[in-house]
Amino acid sequence: VQLVESGGGLVQPGGSLRLSCTASGSIFRLYNMGWYRQVPGKQRELVASITTSGRTNYQDSVLARFTISRDNAKNTVYLKMESLKPEDTAVYYCTADISENGYVRSNYWGQGTQVTVSS
Repeated sequence: VQLVESGGGLVQPGGSLRLSCTASGSIFRLYNMGWYRQVPGKQRELVASITTSGRTNYQDSVLARFTISRDNAKNTVYLKMESLKPEDTAVYYCTADISENGYVRSNYWGQGTQVTVSS
């Protein structure tokens, strides 16, 4: 199983980006999916998560600016980021709970994508 992120880059303050993360490989079922971010010297922190039924959870600092969504048919989770601030600069990681056989659920991580908000 592999998670591959895309969509990061350099954007000016106030701008927008959309991150995508697609899971591939031997997937029986995808469960919760989410996005974390990390800056050097700090712990990785949850940005947003989404359940299989679409229930979402956000870090307070991104409420009303970021939107997480998923396309179960494409095994893909998205993070739409608007009104970006310099403090949103980080490496963003996708994570997903996946079962390969219907019995055991494991947690997987993507390789990370850099988001830089700067003028």
